[in-house]
Amino acid sequence: QVQLVESGGGLVQAGGSLRLSCAASGRTLNGYTVGWFRQAPGKEREFVARIKWSSGRTYYTDSVIARFTISRDNAKNTVYLQMTSLKPEDTAVYYCAGSSRTLGLVAVSTYDYWGQGTQVTVSS
Repeated sequence: QVQLVESGGGLVQAGGSLRLSCAASGRTLNGYTVGWFRQAPGKEREFVARIKWSSGRTYYTDSVIARFTISRDNAKNTVYLQMTSLKPEDTAVYYCAGSSRTLGLVAVSTYDYWGQGTQVTVSS
């Protein structure tokens, strides 16, 4: 069983930056893929980025490429999402999630463990 806890959300002006953290407990994340998703009011939860723990390989949705960076800290069993050049349309609750699967890792249904979410609000 993996427990995930997000932190680092807040209110920021457009063009600003935030770093989200996803701390894992219960077991090491080795063998897992950790993803970040977001859900804006009235919209479905959508994939943002993911990282395969063992290799460090990353993948991003098109709208955040060159603005967001996902990374991991093995010693802290933590995944980060560095967000820069934030836009009002990035406003959402951001969730981290863990999956032991190897395919289809952009869909909500392919992740087994979820954090409680952290609010990111970008003002114009």
